[in-house]
Amino acid sequence: MDFTKMQGAGNDFVVIKTDDTRRDWSKMTIAMCDRHRGIGADSVLLLLPSAKADFGMRTFDADGSEAETCGNGIRCIARYVLEKGLISTSAKEVTIETLTRIVTVRFEIENGRVAEFWANMGRPAFGAEKIPATVRPGVGGVVDIKSMLSYRVNVDGLDLALNLVSMGNPHAVHFSREPVAAFPLSRIGPKVENLPAFPKRMNFEVARVLSPRQLEARVWERGVGETEACGSGACAITVASKTLGYTEGRVAIQLPGGTLDVEWNGNGEVILGGPAVTIFEGKWPG
Repeated sequence: MDFTKMQGAGNDFVVIKTDDTRRDWSKMTIAMCDRHRGIGADSVLLLLPSAKADFGMRTFDADGSEAETCGNGIRCIARYVLEKGLISTSAKEVTIETLTRIVTVRFEIENGRVAEFWANMGRPAFGAEKIPATVRPGVGGVVDIKSMLSYRVNVDGLDLALNLVSMGNPHAVHFSREPVAAFPLSRIGPKVENLPAFPKRMNFEVARVLSPRQLEARVWERGVGETEACGSGACAITVASKTLGYTEGRVAIQLPGGTLDVEWNGNGEVILGGPAVTIFEGKWPG
């Protein structure tokens, strides 16, 4: 089986072009993503045919679970189809169907080369039923703040205010006054991911506002653990910080693996920009 190893801001993937949807991809993903006995990756991305868009994409995380969408992965898929000649090099954009929405990726060209990929990640969704979360305003410390749930919980002795946002997949964003490097993410992240209030588990981001146009963040990704970056997580951080009045409509988010650029005007669709890089290609036996 041919594969391509790719990364976007350090969030790394195994990309496979296939039309085989009957294979046990969950089992295959666990083996491939193993960093000691496999290829090593956060997720496996399947490039599939689509009747609704130029291409389809399915995302399987390192634990074998399937994610609804993946912002860094979408940009890597866009790079892949360009490099493999599956779309014209003169194309200005490509559409990719995920489990929850169709994403348009625009190419930013500098000196005849693609410098950055901009993915339209769609509109964010708020509210318990959209995320999903089994909480209601006024119950269990939940209050409405500018149409967003701020869910206050104590996790392993640490008080958190979780701003809940769906970018097609669920996110809980906590803003810290301290540098994010000091946050005990390896201890708190899996506990937030598996809180009983989140029936489909949760992606968890801890962020700190550095200026109206800059933040730093770390991410605990559902089904993976701490990752170098998370595209949909960067979008959720942007939405939360803009809604709460912390930042402006365009921000740069510094993550351990690199910087992602996000635009959101407070009402419409969220636009995610960042790198997508091919690392190497190979063959997987069996």
